[in-house]
Parts: sequence; C-alpha cells; structure tokens
Amino acid sequence: MNALLLAGGLGTRLKPLTETLPKPMALIANRPWLEHVIVHLKKQGIQNFVIAVKHHPEKIQNHFGNGEKWGITIQYAMEDSLKGTAGAIKNAERYLDDRFIVVNADIVHEIDLNPLLEFHRKHGGNVTIGLTEVDDPTQYGVVQQDGAGRILRFVEKPRLEEAPSRRINAGIYVMEKKVLSFIPPDREVSIERETFPLLITRNAGVYGKVISGYWMDMGTKDRYRRIHWDVLNRVNNLPIPGKESGKGIWLGKNCDIGPGVLLIPPVLIGDNVVIGERSIIGPFSVIGNDCVIGRNVRCSETIMWDRCKINDATHLSNCIFGYDLEMGSKHILHEAVMNRMGVLQA
Repeated sequence: MNALLLAGGLGTRLKPLTETLPKPMALIANRPWLEHVIVHLKKQGIQNFVIAVKHHPEKIQNHFGNGEKWGITIQYAMEDSLKGTAGAIKNAERYLDDRFIVVNADIVHEIDLNPLLEFHRKHGGNVTIGLTEVDDPTQYGVVQQDGAGRILRFVEKPRLEEAPSRRINAGIYVMEKKVLSFIPPDREVSIERETFPLLITRNAGVYGKVISGYWMDMGTKDRYRRIHWDVLNRVNNLPIPGKESGKGIWLGKNCDIGPGVLLIPPVLIGDNVVIGERSIIGPFSVIGNDCVIGRNVRCSETIMWDRCKINDATHLSNCIFGYDLEMGSKHILHEAVMNRMGVLQA
C-alpha cells in the first residue's frame, strides 16, 4: 500500500509566501511541512510515496528527489492543469496500489493511521474518510452517518441547528483503486461535491471514522501562525530542532548570541544564527537557519524563514518573513507578511 500526497494547490490564501512555493513546502518549525508528513508516515510503515504536483513542482522535486535520502521511494504525478482533489487522484492512478492512502498535504496533523486502516479492513467498503470534529461546522461540508459509520450524505455549510454532526472531512482517505473508475479523467473534479456523493448514491461503501490527534488546516496566515504557537507550546508533538536550553528555548547549532541578548520563551532559533547585542527575541518567535539579526532588534510573535537579515533597531511584531528577506534598520512592522522586498501584506 502506498500513499498519495496532494501537493498541487496554489496556496492562494497564504500569498505572498506561496507565490513561488507550493503551500506544503512552507516551513513549520524550520522544516518544510511536506517533509514532516513524509517522516511521520514513514514511521507508520509507509515506504512508497506518490506526490501530486502542479504549482512550482521543481521546489518539491529538487528537495526530495527520488526519496533515497529518507529511505523511501517517491514518484511524481504532474498535473498539466488544476484538477481538484478527485482529479489529482485520478491523474495519479497509474502509480497507485490496489489500496492506497491519500493525504491532503497542506493539513498539519499527527494522525495515527492504524485505527483508520483497521476500520477500513473491517467494514469492507471502498472508501474510508478520516473525520475530525470541529466546534463550528457551519463553514464546512458536514457528514451524516449511520450507526456503522457509513456516510449517508454531506451537508455543505449548514446552519448550526441544521448540522447533522460536527464531523468534517479531515483530508485523509483510505481508498480501493477500483473506485477511480467513477472519476472522469482530464478535468477538474471535486471529491466532496462530486465523487463522494456519486459513490454514496451508487452504494459503493463510503465510511468515515473520527481520527485522533492534532489537526489544523494551514491555509490562512492566522492558522499558519497558530500552528507555530501550538508547536512552541507543545500542543502538538511535531519535532522541534535544536537543543532545549532552558524551558521553552530551542537553540540550533553554531549560533552566535551577542552580549545582553534576551531570549523570551517560547522561542526557536535555527542553526548558524547570529543575533546582535541587546536584541530581544520572543516570546513566540521562530528564527530560521542562517539568519542574521542586528543589534537592538525587538522580535516577538514572528516567524522568519531561512537566510533572513534584520538590521539594527528594527521592531517586528506578529510578522511572517519568507526566505532571504532583508529588512533595513529602524523599521517598525506589525502583522506584515513578506516574501521579498516590495511584497507586503498586512
């Protein structure tokens, strides 16, 4: 059984960070999220991966290659146009085993696959959808199930009093390959609006099981920040690189921390970072590898990707900086999202 990782979306709501980067390659705790996914699934016994790519596929291919570095195999299913979730699965059909796992690669999770797989084997149907329960189901497609877990219908964005449950699609599926015959080729197909309702109508055996563990869609800037604060607070158990130096302070290798620098936990400092004297970093800051931070800098609730340079006396609050960004001296920025100079969103 292999795993298909859906990594072809445009990541529109995370722009400008995703203008030249696939959303699943956004850093989470100084590591591309897609790498977290692959390592997590490998620990659960998945050795063979297919990655569906479309938006800047070279960024994924150049990073992972054939997977040898991670002790796995990777094949790539290239989309010539956006095909939706079901269309992307259909496009990868030639690479998939008779039973396979599908994971939306922009969902941050720590899912244990074994209960999902065991439930799939027991019910004997063709699809098992991993479900998660949310407090407010009104912005999602909500499932109605029978006592055996069979999904009877999806209710799209119901009013709260009309929602049949609080269970929504978590973006993780176990599928039998034969159901791909229900997906038309070479066009955009929605798995929730088209494929699953059709399979339910055909009585093809679509089941759902609530999955346990951390789950968060990183599709917006606010959620992207929230995921990082959850990492630093250890609400989830994603690995944090570096050595914990005092409670809530993670420090990478070969860092040069100047005199009078104050690190306020929780904070993560990557490898080869230089921080100038009397700077204050934290709380809730993540500094990428090879960053250079000047003197008297104040940086709080800010995520900074690799190789950024922040010059003296700049104040950053609740910002997100992409790769290789340089900020001049004495700037004051609040809630800025930047991937290079000249691209700024509040």
